[in-house]
Amino acid sequence: MGRSPMMQGAARERTQGTSTADAVTISLCGDVMTGRGIDQILPCPSAPVLYELAVEDARGYVELAERASGPIPRPVDFSYVWGAALDAWSRRAPAVRLVNLETAITTSDEPCLKGINYRMHPGNVSCLTAAQIDCCALANNHVLDWGVAGLIDTIAALRSANVTTAGAGRDLDEAAAPALIEIEGEGRVLIFSLGSETSGIPRRWGASADRPGIHMVDESSPAEVRRVLDMVRAAKREGDIVVASIHWGPNWGYEVPEEQVTLAHALIDVAGVDVVHGHSSHHPKAIEVRAGRLILYGCGDFVNDYEGISGHEAYRGDLVMMYFATLRAGTGELARLELVPLRMSKFCLHRAAQEDALWLRDVLSREGARFGTRVELGEEGRLLLRWS
Repeated sequence: MGRSPMMQGAARERTQGTSTADAVTISLCGDVMTGRGIDQILPCPSAPVLYELAVEDARGYVELAERASGPIPRPVDFSYVWGAALDAWSRRAPAVRLVNLETAITTSDEPCLKGINYRMHPGNVSCLTAAQIDCCALANNHVLDWGVAGLIDTIAALRSANVTTAGAGRDLDEAAAPALIEIEGEGRVLIFSLGSETSGIPRRWGASADRPGIHMVDESSPAEVRRVLDMVRAAKREGDIVVASIHWGPNWGYEVPEEQVTLAHALIDVAGVDVVHGHSSHHPKAIEVRAGRLILYGCGDFVNDYEGISGHEAYRGDLVMMYFATLRAGTGELARLELVPLRMSKFCLHRAAQEDALWLRDVLSREGARFGTRVELGEEGRLLLRWS
């Protein structure tokens, strides 16, 4: 059965958070992969069997991390993996916490045989609530790793935990509808989630009128882009803050294709989007501010089980970023972007050393030069965006 676009997820009221009469702060993070090795160290691990060519047991990823960094306690509590991120969230108290969840939450034993299959046991959903995640974007290349049954289980588990979702559903209406979060006394935040084949999403995963799946967009198709622009414009009301969370592009590399730039600009210029939240790359990419609106072309991974895996060391995949965007209430214009660099070790996030923060500063300034942005080092190792 089709659903009204505004009925995706329950509207949530936040009585706490950085929202004043003139500003709202949103926390944006990249890919969260709590399956495989992460799932194995949590209190309710799934069956460890994997269907990968190189690794057949999920505990193998724990062993790789331990070889690289030392023993990891098991089981850990649900808050363990977030480590220093919990303090960063607590100190800044964002009104909304948004992540891209690249893990099915399911007990399904029927994988989609595509090489990699992330699965977290539903008994571990408290890992997400321990971080007070408000919304999970689901239009990505792992949410259907365990088939339609796994997708339905994932949505049910998140909603039972009072976490809103966007980007996936039992039909296209549900998958395309935005998550709606109401900030008490301050208005609404709408979060749209879209996925592109360029990130490795099989086209057959796209939702339709009679097929569950994810909300897909082909950024090279003018008709597809127009459909998305019209949908966002139709949903937005005066005073809304609108986020477009997009899974696009390959895992590695700093290039930002023109198709992505064109789509991001159209979302802002035509559809009235205030924040473009891009992800899929395993490392942070360039940042742009267009007409006062924030574009994150690639947030990088936030939580994963890649520790100890060799290859691509030049990208420093162990370093992750939290993005705290403070927007002017009523207009959505970016007032401030604070970035908090962290480092994954023993499957736990730690404060990044100053030399690591400086490395990230230099990379983001180099990549942002094309878009007129640079990053400066602030107090306590945090980074601040500057733009023309």
